[in-house]
Amino acid sequence: MPANRRHDEILTILSRLRSVSVGDLTARLKVSEVTIRKDLTTLEEMGFLIRTHGGAELAEDRRFRRTLNMRRNENREKKLAIAARAAELVREGDTIYIDSGSTCMLFAEAVADIALRVVTNSIDVMNRLADRPGISLIAVGGAYHKEAGSFLGPTAIENLRDFQIGTCFMGATGFSAAGVFSSQNILEAQLKQRALEVSERRVILADSSKFEYTAFSVFARADGVDVLITDRDFSGEENMRAAEIDVLIADYPAENSA
Repeated sequence: MPANRRHDEILTILSRLRSVSVGDLTARLKVSEVTIRKDLTTLEEMGFLIRTHGGAELAEDRRFRRTLNMRRNENREKKLAIAARAAELVREGDTIYIDSGSTCMLFAEAVADIALRVVTNSIDVMNRLADRPGISLIAVGGAYHKEAGSFLGPTAIENLRDFQIGTCFMGATGFSAAGVFSSQNILEAQLKQRALEVSERRVILADSSKFEYTAFSVFARADGVDVLITDRDFSGEENMRAAEIDVLIADYPAENSA
C-alpha cells in the first residue's frame, strides 16, 4: 500500500476512533510497526495528529466536537442570508470551490440551478449537486472525516495542487478583528489553506457569532482573504476594511417578521 494511501487510512481510522494504538494500526493495515511509527511521525510533522505513548490521537480542538447536524440549525436565518448573498457573486460558467460546513451547504443549494464547475470536499455538497444537470462536479478525494462530513488529508491536499479555481467559498469556525480565520482542527485547516492557494478570489462565509472566536488552527490571515460575507449583527466591519478585506453584509428577517 502506498504511503499516501496509508496516511489517509490512518486519518480515517483516527477520525472515527479519536485515538489508536500502533498495534491496532499494524493489524488493520497489515504492515510492520516500524512502518506505522514512521507514518505517525510523518503525519505528526504535517500537523494531522499527536503522537501518544504507543499510538496517536487526532489533532483537533476538543472544545468544538460538534457534529454537522448540530451546527446546521444554529443561526439558520443568518446562514441562509449569507448563502443567498454569496450566490450573487457567482456567474454561469464559473469554476468554484465549495468548502464543507453548514453555511457552505446552504450556499450550494443557492447555486444549484446555475451552470457551474464545482470542486468540493464536502459529502453533503456532493449529494446536493450530484443530480443537477448544469453542475459539473469534482470531488477532491482523500480520507473521509465523519464529524466534518468531508474528505481531508494528504491525498485531498495533493489533488488540489493542480486545480485552478476562480472563486473559493470557505467557511470558518472563528475569526478575529485582525482578519485571522481559524478552523476546528488541523485536518480541515490544511485543506482550506490549499484551496485558498489555488483560488483567484477568496471568499469567507461566516455569521457574526463566529467573530472574535479563535479556534484551534489558523488557516488564513487578512492578506489571504478577499471578501467576508456575514450578517448585519457583525460589529467588526471597520476592522475588516482596515485589514483590506471587503465586507458584504447579508440581511435576514427579524424574529418577529411575518
